Amino acid sequence: MEILVIVAVAVVLFFIFISYFPISLWITAQFSGVRIGLLDMTFMRIRRVPPRVIVDALITAEKAGLKGITSNDLESHYLAGGNVQKVISALISADKANIELSFEQAAAIDLAGRDVFEAVQISVNPKVITTPKVAAVAQDGIQLIAVARVTVRANIRRLIGGAGEDTILARVGEGIVTSIGSSKSHKEVLENPDKISKLVLSKGLDEGTAFEILSIDIADIDVGENIGAKLQEDQAEADLKVAEAKAEERRAMAIALEQEMKAKAQEARAEVIAAEAEIPKAIAEALRAGNLGVMDYLRMQNIQADTSMRKSIGGIDTPPDNDKNPYN
Repeated sequence: MEILVIVAVAVVLFFIFISYFPISLWITAQFSGVRIGLLDMTFMRIRRVPPRVIVDALITAEKAGLKGITSNDLESHYLAGGNVQKVISALISADKANIELSFEQAAAIDLAGRDVFEAVQISVNPKVITTPKVAAVAQDGIQLIAVARVTVRANIRRLIGGAGEDTILARVGEGIVTSIGSSKSHKEVLENPDKISKLVLSKGLDEGTAFEILSIDIADIDVGENIGAKLQEDQAEADLKVAEAKAEERRAMAIALEQEMKAKAQEARAEVIAAEAEIPKAIAEALRAGNLGVMDYLRMQNIQADTSMRKSIGGIDTPPDNDKNPYN
């Protein structure tokens, strides 16, 4: 019975030993030329670092001829949240392409959130970025719609803190708009589209970015609307509406003035009628006071009758009875 217990305990200890001491992986590392201790690999598991990830990366680096990379460097990068295998792949690609790239740079680029392996690939094989359609208006008012292809190469030294592709596209689009806008005629742009490329390329648009612009080629350019004519048409329509509004305002003022003059005329006529109504009263008062004799009154009536006859003979219409003539 004691022998069975001892055997069981030995088996348990053996499996514990196998689980914490990756002997097979250590043997593989030794035969691959990677000098790493068994205790170091065991401590990696205690620190929750997969030993296989570190050992495989060291074996890859050793077989590719990379020097100066230690397990502590890889372990620190893994614990910082980096991708160990991508960093090693990027270092190998950079070394084969004679691109200067240290482990610290590669690790920093990877931790910055950029794909360091892809960056090295773009540095070796330049990438072509196609801009969206960029609309601009020449000085003759014709709209042009251009599409450009920008060939860029990654700049390893500026990957950390450098702007990305969106900034390149925005700057190129701005340069295209400026170039077309400075052209006197859209025909000049259509005849020499490379003029846009040369002008945009001379502005140093890759400054402060993670890329180096190698070339800018105009892939397509189309003629859009006649913006100048459209603006003139809109301006003419706006001027017409303003003129109509002013004319309506003048008409309203004229109507108001006419109504005001009519009101004043009616007021004046009412005053005249009121004044004429006072004349008989004044005559009666004069007769009572003895200031006017009966013969004087009769002579005045004769004069009025004679005046009415003369007006009738002269063709002057006599106003109706309800509207007394002020000449009478």
